[in-house]
Amino acid sequence: MRYRLAVVAGRFARWLLRLRGGGSAVPGRVALAIAPKFLERSVSRLPLGLVFVSGSNGKSTTTNMLAGILREHGLNVFTNPSGGNLPQGIASALLATVPLDGYVRGDVGVLEVDEAYGVDLATLLKPRGSLLLNVQIDQLNRFFEPTRVVGMLRAIGASSSEFVVVNADDDSLAGVGAELVGEGRDVSTFAVAPEIIAASPNGLANVEDFSGASVDDLPAASVQVAELGARTAVLEAESERFEIALPARGLHYAVDAAGATATARRLLGDRFRPDAVARAMASLRAVYGRGETLRVGDEDIEIIMMKNPPSLQLNLDYLDEAPEQVFVAVDEGTPDPSWVYDIDFSKIEHVDMVSGTKAWQFATRFAYAGIPVGSVVPELRQALNAFLELPKPSRGTKTMIVNYEQMMLIRKHLGFLDLEGGER
Repeated sequence: MRYRLAVVAGRFARWLLRLRGGGSAVPGRVALAIAPKFLERSVSRLPLGLVFVSGSNGKSTTTNMLAGILREHGLNVFTNPSGGNLPQGIASALLATVPLDGYVRGDVGVLEVDEAYGVDLATLLKPRGSLLLNVQIDQLNRFFEPTRVVGMLRAIGASSSEFVVVNADDDSLAGVGAELVGEGRDVSTFAVAPEIIAASPNGLANVEDFSGASVDDLPAASVQVAELGARTAVLEAESERFEIALPARGLHYAVDAAGATATARRLLGDRFRPDAVARAMASLRAVYGRGETLRVGDEDIEIIMMKNPPSLQLNLDYLDEAPEQVFVAVDEGTPDPSWVYDIDFSKIEHVDMVSGTKAWQFATRFAYAGIPVGSVVPELRQALNAFLELPKPSRGTKTMIVNYEQMMLIRKHLGFLDLEGGER
């Protein structure tokens, strides 16, 4: 009875909140308050178990890729598509599909999990496998130093009952993988051809590991990025090479695709088919706000999200050319923006509008870089309206560089209320 009540109350909260547009973790909080073991119960009957996806960057995109690849192989997949990676966010995702008995239906669960909360979630939900993406500079106000994140990801991997997939090009995770191999764990890896990394202006932006950990026992990559195009990549799995489409520009998206493919290959075994990966990636939409292009009137608006220094730098590195019209918005979701002084802005020639509570800090950074700024308007709605009123650029695309919180507000203001990227 308690679980039935949790589902009903959570769905009612979800309905009320969606009346005002967008999504929220509140429905999940409601469900968990009524039934504290709602999460454990809901996923306990999945035949193929759970796969966790975690790391500093790329969690939402990679989760989306892995779920799509598994679906193309004929599996019924439960996932948290809106990127809600804390317990309440996962519970909210469950409420969209779970029946009143509280048991989610499907073959397998693919869950994006926060690095810190993932440790406890792994203990509670007992994932079958985990995919560990990278360790990068992120949320120092919360994590203090990357070494703590390495420990968190190692704990998630160690809690996985059957297998772990790690990024062999991330020194920290390669060390974690080698340690787990030494403990008798089943570890797979994915990687990028060295010449592709060397050609990237700032590499992969992963944190350098100074521990000196030996990686001699780490297995060779089961999937490698062999070639990189503008929005395509060639993956190599053993002797098979196949081209895939990428949801947005950049080596980091190819790395995410390699990680998702390696995990699908490990989970599916003999059922794995490269052609199914290619079909899944061809039909994949960008996760909202991550390289997403929104159609507004007769213009396209590309959203580049700056979650942290590596995500901003890699997105800038792979711009095709200097954007014609640029809007930058950053608020308190980026508590200390001083890291912006380490960013290479050479791909940006000018900024039309800077907004958000951190507007003047970013405008100052642009001034030091010699980048002209048209206007500084801290109030988002006023700034956004002014930017949209600018004449249509010749290439038809406006560019917005924003942090997560501003991205959510912008999408809502533009009428894109569905977190999964649906129609307005």
